[in-house]
Amino acid sequence: MSTNEVTLNTVQAFLGAMGTRNLDAIVDLFSEQVDWFIPGDETLAPWLGKREDKEGVRNFFSLLWPATEPLSAQVDHLFVDGDKAAVIGEFSTRMLATGKVVDSLFHIHLTVEGGLITRYRLLEDSLAVYRALVG
Repeated sequence: MSTNEVTLNTVQAFLGAMGTRNLDAIVDLFSEQVDWFIPGDETLAPWLGKREDKEGVRNFFSLLWPATEPLSAQVDHLFVDGDKAAVIGEFSTRMLATGKVVDSLFHIHLTVEGGLITRYRLLEDSLAVYRALVG
């Protein structure tokens, strides 16, 4: 199997597990050591920031999911170039603490090595997230 195929299969498995909120399947797709970063205000949204390992990935979702209600998500583009992938789309989610909805574009940049995600970057509208959390 080519590097492109391995990366594509891994990213598609990740997106599928995200869609069903299958935490174990998500975590299993990450390497033991991960270079993970989602910028934003960590004092308001403690799920944001850096993670360094599989348990950090699990912790991210354990903080995010109880605080949010997904309303919609769509992937517009998925690009693969060797061990790198970019996922581009849009999502809407409700912040349960305030009831406000965040509508955002997103870009996920991933690196996949040996069928496992080793690097993860998510860019979203962090100002919209902030505004939805301040009430």
